[in-house]
Amino acid sequence: MKLLVTANHTPFIAGGANYHVEGLVAALRRYGHQVECLRLPFHYGETQIERQMMFAEQLDLTAPNDVLVDRVISLQFPTYGLHHPAHVVWLMHQHRVCYELYDPKQASPALAALKPQVEAFDRHHLSGVKRLFANSPRVAERLHYYNGLMAEPLYHPPHQAEHFTCGDDWGYAFYPSRLEPLKRQMLLIEAMANTRTPIKLLLTGEGSQRRQLEEQIERLGLGNRVRLLGHISEQEKRTLYAHALAVAFPPFDEDYGYVTLEAMLASKPVITCTDSGGPTAFVEHGVTGWKCEPCPQALAAALDDAYAHRAQAKQMGKQGREAYYAEKISWHQVVTKLVYSE
Repeated sequence: MKLLVTANHTPFIAGGANYHVEGLVAALRRYGHQVECLRLPFHYGETQIERQMMFAEQLDLTAPNDVLVDRVISLQFPTYGLHHPAHVVWLMHQHRVCYELYDPKQASPALAALKPQVEAFDRHHLSGVKRLFANSPRVAERLHYYNGLMAEPLYHPPHQAEHFTCGDDWGYAFYPSRLEPLKRQMLLIEAMANTRTPIKLLLTGEGSQRRQLEEQIERLGLGNRVRLLGHISEQEKRTLYAHALAVAFPPFDEDYGYVTLEAMLASKPVITCTDSGGPTAFVEHGVTGWKCEPCPQALAAALDDAYAHRAQAKQMGKQGREAYYAEKISWHQVVTKLVYSE
């Protein structure tokens, strides 16, 4: 089949979305399909977003350049506004600042005006597609809550899932992620100041909050226990997973969360929060990790529990790996659903 995958491209901003898009395109090709990936430039800003929605609505990808496309698979806002008779959406997330991240007290007049436009755009276009999937139960929940639409959760493996291994723990908690407010590294560092055990914390990634995190670590006197390692390679990341005691992942309302699945593949228990969204679908409290209240004291207690009961933490990690495989997460399932579902 001739397939088109549509997604966004935001110059010089990389993250899990790129792995999602690239992983899907590679999987479709492995299964013998002719695949092109159409990535539209995405620019933040209310005026630009209005223009991008209008542009997407004008795209008819039924037969570009007189080449018949059998199916279009759209992943991101606003690319799902395009037209194709066999249009399938596998939603990563909506334009979140117009939904669960919208704060009417803080919103600018431009954002307040944009919000109903985005809601109408989503209701119209997402209700008209052939099939509607979400990349996690949390994304599906939001879509139902805000737009009254039902989407089937469809999981996919993290990048290079087959390469994750488990080694002896070296007494640290690991958190790989962009250093951004929604990832809540500051909350985790505050928790480290409340721990009673000598557990250490390794943070990797870059982002807008690096300077604030450095200042917080210095202010709390945690320089010998919390380290910001910056950008690391995929191989280095897998090594840090392998030797972690536990993986800490306390973001706010995450969509899916590769970190959770990567930890499970590395047989490491996950420490997350009750309001962390995507991770809570995979972490069973006391079995594969800890689901804590989003406060420093609760996170500190979980970190201490992992350190003080390392044999139990190891067993929870093994159970996490078993739980991952019980979900039957695979690209085969993804391709079958997206390409052949009616």
